[in-house]
Amino acid sequence: MWTRNYITSATTAGSEDQKQVLARLLKNQEDIGNAVKPVYGEKAGNKLTELLKEHIILVGKIVDAAKTGKKALVNQLNKEWYRNADDIAAFLSHANPYLKKEDLKKLLYMHLKLVTNDLSASLAKDWEARIGAIDEGVSHIILMADTISTGVVKQFPQKFTQ
Repeated sequence: MWTRNYITSATTAGSEDQKQVLARLLKNQEDIGNAVKPVYGEKAGNKLTELLKEHIILVGKIVDAAKTGKKALVNQLNKEWYRNADDIAAFLSHANPYLKKEDLKKLLYMHLKLVTNDLSASLAKDWEARIGAIDEGVSHIILMADTISTGVVKQFPQKFTQ
């Protein structure tokens, strides 16, 4: 939700809340890192937060470069964004044997594609395409969350029994 709000804020002329929405989106990454600390520990939670914040900072830079038509910079940042996705997949798969690196990369790459579709539709003012991209993105982020949480439960079943 906050990613979509950020794209809206960043691509809407005259929007004054871009900085605040980005700060809230970055807080989500801290919340996710904090959520894994009970099972993976402080250090791992902090590392995940760091990787996820990099993901968000890169998308912010991509949005800014795309808005101003800097295609070469968008391409460079996009490569960094995919490298960050690789880093996230490697981190999660190293922490959890039930999360396979290649499967995570596929999920993360699709996430990046769907965010890109959202941004592209927003910049083109193609609202029907944007709605479709957002709907698809929401379904996909739920799939990602389910995949990761299922892996965590398999790894630590004793923490999730009643």
